[in-house]
Amino acid sequence: MSNPYIAILDVRALLGEIAEESIVSRSLYNEANSRAILFGFAPGQELSEHSTPMAATIHILEGTATLTLGTDEMEATPGTLVYMPPSLPHGVYAHGQVVMLLTMIKSARE
Repeated sequence: MSNPYIAILDVRALLGEIAEESIVSRSLYNEANSRAILFGFAPGQELSEHSTPMAATIHILEGTATLTLGTDEMEATPGTLVYMPPSLPHGVYAHGQVVMLLTMIKSARE
């Protein structure tokens, strides 16, 4: 019988080295109602403003980034956790190397 859970003891190790001028991503899990993706950004890389139909959280694990959240901007450092409702325009700019966990949550009504 397989385990009814997923355990990753060293999330950061999944990315390995982050090459210059790149963004690396690894899907940690993808289920019907939720999805988690680990991102690694080289310095100066960005995800331009976009939106998704699902609610999501951004958790900064390493580095410093500017997050655009609707019309607001904020500096995010390790430990920053942001919840975003569905359809909120958002973007990420990495000042240095950044590791970020994105979790998307589909509501029961979707």
